[in-house]
Amino acid sequence: MGAMTRFVDEFRRGWQGVAQPSWLLGATFAIACLAMATLVRWGLSQIRSDVFFTPYFPAVFFATALGGLRLGVATALAGGALGLMISFDGSTADGARIVLLMIYLVACGLTIWGLNHYRAIAAQQRDISARLTEEQTYRKLLVDELQHRLKNKTSTIHAVLHQVLQDQPQVWASIDRRLRALSAADDLITKVDGRGCDLKELLVAELGPYGHVRFNLNGDPLFLPAKLAVSLSLVFHELATNAGKYGAFSSPRGFLQVSWTQLDDRLKLTWDETEGPAIDCVGKPGFGTKLFGAALAPFDGKTETTFLKTGIHCTLQCRIPPS
Repeated sequence: MGAMTRFVDEFRRGWQGVAQPSWLLGATFAIACLAMATLVRWGLSQIRSDVFFTPYFPAVFFATALGGLRLGVATALAGGALGLMISFDGSTADGARIVLLMIYLVACGLTIWGLNHYRAIAAQQRDISARLTEEQTYRKLLVDELQHRLKNKTSTIHAVLHQVLQDQPQVWASIDRRLRALSAADDLITKVDGRGCDLKELLVAELGPYGHVRFNLNGDPLFLPAKLAVSLSLVFHELATNAGKYGAFSSPRGFLQVSWTQLDDRLKLTWDETEGPAIDCVGKPGFGTKLFGAALAPFDGKTETTFLKTGIHCTLQCRIPPS
């Protein structure tokens, strides 16, 4: 059973061009192909006796496909010799048969060259594919290591700031929320192999803690490159935090509607809060407003915020860079 398995595996690897088969396997296969071709030739001789070389073409083809150039040439020469010497009708070789032999050998040469060229190209492509797979594995290992180090560094920064700002709880609370938002965005992006994430997934990750019945998301699936996803996560965190403190999420009946559209490479997103507490006065632009501008500046972005009686209405526009 083990020998048969090894034989089948060797045959499969030779047929796929992964490895050269042993001379014993190659010779056995070529002889079997020649014997089968000779049997077919004998059957054809019952109809036409002048078919000398044609049945040996498949034998040459399959032998070359399995063993390559040398086995193909040997099979072609052996087939030519059999066609020349064996006559099922008792006739002897004449000039016409010699001409047919020359034509047969030329055709076999072209077939062998074509198959051998294909095997070489296939082997080259397998080597390239193997190298690309190896490089991809190595890059993924590096990315995973960098992500691990970045996460550790973020945790260290978080711990250091917490220690330094123990006596300033308000400042710490503001920084803590933003660091956690960045960490959540990084985790979400890591899930899709560092390439980015879907806009809806990003919003759900940010708004989910407030309750899924408190908001509605309306828009087509839109993949965000990693850099834009991180910037938008900060913007969404600021808007959600304000909604939780002063807006729709601070009221039992408050509701948030987020909708977006894409036109060419531009994203337009609308943030509408309703049923929140009335906004009596609007203070001076704070850190959040400055953050919006800084986060979206690399993407030609801008935001417009209107304080309505029903709640905050914010429109965000930015460019979506290529993935």
